[in-house]
Amino acid sequence: MSSEIQLSLFNEESNLNQQDLIPTDGKIPIPPGTYNNMAELAQHCNQCQRCELGSTRTHAVVGRGNLKAPIMVVGEAPGQNEDETGLPFVGRSGQLLDKILASVDLTTEHDVYIANINKCRPPENRVPTPNEMAACLPYLLEQIRLVNPKIILLTGATAVKGLTGDKRGITKIRGQWLEWEGHLCMPIFHPSYLLRNPSKEQGSPKWLMWQDIRAVRAKYDEIRESN
Repeated sequence: MSSEIQLSLFNEESNLNQQDLIPTDGKIPIPPGTYNNMAELAQHCNQCQRCELGSTRTHAVVGRGNLKAPIMVVGEAPGQNEDETGLPFVGRSGQLLDKILASVDLTTEHDVYIANINKCRPPENRVPTPNEMAACLPYLLEQIRLVNPKIILLTGATAVKGLTGDKRGITKIRGQWLEWEGHLCMPIFHPSYLLRNPSKEQGSPKWLMWQDIRAVRAKYDEIRESN
C-alpha cells in the first residue's frame, strides 16, 4: 500500500477513527497530525504491531511528564521496569535522570516530558534494530508535535541517531547544541552510562553531565527571558 493510498483513507467518510485506519506495516508512514492528543497516541501504541516488539511487550511505554513541557528528554527504549509499569525511565536510570534534572530545578511536573525512540522493550534490553526504530519513529514525531518543546535532550547515541540520523559517537557530540526541525537539541550521556562510571572527578562522564545540564538550564532561562 502506498502512502498516497493510506492518506486517501483519511479523507473518506468513515465511522472509524483516524488511528484505527493506520496500517500495521512499519514501512508505511503515519501522517503528521494523525493524533489530536497523547491519549489517542497511547491507545494506538498499546495496540500497535508495526514491528515484532509488539508481540513481546507487557505495556507500550509512551511517556511521562508535562504534556506541554518546554524540555523533552528522548531515550532509547524501555527496560524491564518500564515494560512492567508502562512508564519511561522509572528504574535506576530513571531515578538518576530525575536527580540530574532536579539538580538544576527541573521537574517532570512542570518543565520536562520524557519519551523514548521505541515504545516497546527489545528482548534482553538489546539495542533496537534500524527497522524497529523506523517503525516506531512516527509516534515520537507526533509526540514532539503535540508537546512542541523548545529543547530536546537526546540521551545516548541511539536516541541521537534515531531522531536526527547523526551517527557520531555520543562522546564526540555530547554537550553540543544541534538544530533539528526548529528545535534545539543537545546530546547527553544516557543515565545508565553514568551508573557504570560513578567517578565524579573532573573530566569524568558524571562531571561532564553536570556541565551539560547546567548549560541546558542556562539555555532554558535564556529562552524564557526572551519570550
